[in-house]
Amino acid sequence: MPSAPTLERHYAPKDLSDRVAYGLTRFLRFFADTFFARRYGHRAVVLETVAAVPGMVGGALQHLRALRRMESDHGRIRTLLDEAENERMHLMTFIHIARPTWFERLLILMAQGVFYNLYFLVYVLSPKTAHRVVGYFEEEAVISYTEYLAGVDNGTYANVAAPSIAIDYWKLAPDARLRDVIIAVRADEAGHRDVNHQLADEVG
Repeated sequence: MPSAPTLERHYAPKDLSDRVAYGLTRFLRFFADTFFARRYGHRAVVLETVAAVPGMVGGALQHLRALRRMESDHGRIRTLLDEAENERMHLMTFIHIARPTWFERLLILMAQGVFYNLYFLVYVLSPKTAHRVVGYFEEEAVISYTEYLAGVDNGTYANVAAPSIAIDYWKLAPDARLRDVIIAVRADEAGHRDVNHQLADEVG
């Protein structure tokens, strides 16, 4: 069984592409912190619907690239599509926990529409930058879920029962709680972080 990804890991920007990706990520982090403050459950609902976009976009474009060039995709297509599905399951899990409002559902609709088209364009122009953006997004996700976990541990957020969808997906114990879900999701995000930084290095 593979070991769990290291949580505290930051890829230092090395060139203009990296700095653009990191700057965009920090800007969006500021927006998320301002809008959601410490409402981590609701933050997860909105951000996870956006987080599920890159894997689908990247997988589709890598698929078309492999067809055009008539060569192997080196496993990238499956990796990216699996990432998209994993992020979708994060969303489905936190919907049961946070119960998004109608306004947050509207925000999701708008954010996904804008981000899909923006990310598609970035990926067409520079796959390296696109993957680096996701790598930095996931670094921030690990930080956010670590803060969420700390809030559960200190009693700020109720350690509610894990929804059945999470128990089934991550094969958690029948009596699993929110804390167990956050740990599982955070490990996923750390894995996506490492994969996307590696892909940025490979396609750059």
